[in-house]
Amino acid sequence: MSITKKEFAERRQQLMNMMEPNSIAIVPAAPMRTRSRDTEYPYRQDSDFFYLSGFAEPEAVLVLVPGREHGEYVMFCRERDRDMEIWNGYRAGPEGVVKQYGADDAFPIGDIDEILPGLLEGTDRVYYLMGRDKEFDTQVMEWVNTIRAKVRSGAHPPGEFIALDHLLHDMRLYKSKAEVRLMQQAADMSASAHVRAMEKCRPGMMEFQLEAEFLHEFGRHGSRFPAYSSIVGGGANACILHYIDNVNELKAGDLVLIDAGAEYQHYAADITRTFPVDGQYSPEQRALYEVVLKAQLAAIKQVKPGNHWNQPHEAAVKELTKGLVALGLLQGKVNELIENEAYRRFYMHRTGHWLGMDVHDVGDYKVGDAWRELEPGMVLTVEPGLYVAPDDDTVDPKWRGIGIRIEDDVLVTEKGRKVLTSKVPKDPDEIEALMAKARTAKRAAAKKTKRVA
Repeated sequence: MSITKKEFAERRQQLMNMMEPNSIAIVPAAPMRTRSRDTEYPYRQDSDFFYLSGFAEPEAVLVLVPGREHGEYVMFCRERDRDMEIWNGYRAGPEGVVKQYGADDAFPIGDIDEILPGLLEGTDRVYYLMGRDKEFDTQVMEWVNTIRAKVRSGAHPPGEFIALDHLLHDMRLYKSKAEVRLMQQAADMSASAHVRAMEKCRPGMMEFQLEAEFLHEFGRHGSRFPAYSSIVGGGANACILHYIDNVNELKAGDLVLIDAGAEYQHYAADITRTFPVDGQYSPEQRALYEVVLKAQLAAIKQVKPGNHWNQPHEAAVKELTKGLVALGLLQGKVNELIENEAYRRFYMHRTGHWLGMDVHDVGDYKVGDAWRELEPGMVLTVEPGLYVAPDDDTVDPKWRGIGIRIEDDVLVTEKGRKVLTSKVPKDPDEIEALMAKARTAKRAAAKKTKRVA
């Protein structure tokens, strides 16, 4: 299941309906990026470009010209090239872009310097996201300057640039039914991967070996790539918020924090679970874990239409601070500790972010000076955590080096919320039972193999 040609057309029309009269929008494809010498990174299309076109090839430019007599949707792309296609794969070519992707007109990318100034000429304003790609910024200005050089001959260059993201990113914030279905698929395969990691984890494994287990599960279900660099932090590595080295050994008695999500048809999932390497939480680990879980559940309850963006964070901070006081990691009155942000010693990040085509998806968190109101179709993560630095000599040694985060993806619905990632357990008893069952099954399989041998 994927986004239909009709939905892509509706997106383009919605954007053009919001543009000022006599304007043009220009959206470049993502460039190829060199990994080493003559090897590129796997190509991933720019999210804005793909959102409007569904076209996944590089070296392309999408142009929208509302009211253009010969068609409002123009695409510049690579031509068909038999020799290059033998080496690197098939191309749609201009004819294919018209037939398969709904463009009204399509031209070879090599002709853009001749054609695009003509599309710009006579317009009053250009919708474009300046500053993302300096090389393309320069190219756009060269096209405008080509027109400016002809002003004495009657040419009319655009006089205003407007940030395209103001309109486009607000559109992307509200997910359609088709988008929600894709995000649910990404969430399901990610949940399956996290369950596999719990089942396969054992002391003595390397972090990268555990990473390989869930990456295998992503690929098995149709996700070619993770949505972001995966975190597999064993022991004190879990206290590094963006730890991605994943090179250390997983040890008995430690927790392991996995923050990983699959990308499926350009839509991301984002899940974090923290579980014991040897299958059983210590009393201190469980105590901190239950504080984080209580905070996450309280935050999820605040995800509903009419509440504002910061309410889940406020609920999480309150529960985390109460828990830290109860465990003796903070001293004082809860309200005063929250006001003074004393909790930030152990909880230094926000409780969530928008989720969609990008893992940290687009969309404003405030409208003016006020937190944005949550509305149906928005998807956000809810991910409180607690991190006690291994060298924090102000706390009892039994707490040091414990890092815990629990994260789920939550859709705002008409009546409240839906947790898209509910298929991976987070109750500590359920996690321990899952890991114990997997160990028992492994031992039984080993005995059976031994008897057969």
